[in-house]
Amino acid sequence: MVRTLQKGYRKFCQVEELVASLLLLAITILVFVSAIARTMRYPLNWAVDISLLLFAWQVFIGGDIAVRNTNLIGVELLVNKFPGIVQKWLKIVFFVLIILFLGVLVYFGVPLLLDNWKRLFQVLPISYSWCTLSVPVGALLMMVSASIRLVEIIKKPVSFWEQGRRDE
Repeated sequence: MVRTLQKGYRKFCQVEELVASLLLLAITILVFVSAIARTMRYPLNWAVDISLLLFAWQVFIGGDIAVRNTNLIGVELLVNKFPGIVQKWLKIVFFVLIILFLGVLVYFGVPLLLDNWKRLFQVLPISYSWCTLSVPVGALLMMVSASIRLVEIIKKPVSFWEQGRRDE
């Protein structure tokens, strides 16, 4: 059962990285084509709205990938100066704080989503809530990734940090 969940999660992560790449590519193409069209005096007003929608999703999907794959760079410089047990506890505290903050994003993101249901994009007949939906969905994804990282940190022995191996 656990292996099946891990395999499914790895597959989900691969799909998420593909979606993030495609979103970035689409945003780049839309902005580039829109700039050229505007230069030729044929502005593509809808391209701005679609870029905004894709960018909102890109930020939160990319945020999840970042939480899953990176250390807290700014904090690492300070944390690495402490003994192993302190490093471990600081990492635990940081990830708990991150999870709590993401919980706040979910808590306030859902009402934001509902408040924007009738609001439309400037040019497109699409509800703006498709954009604000990225907040609670992305925060939930990041909560899962941060929780997995937290469990990994808790499982690692203090000797992991005392040996100077900090590359989780």
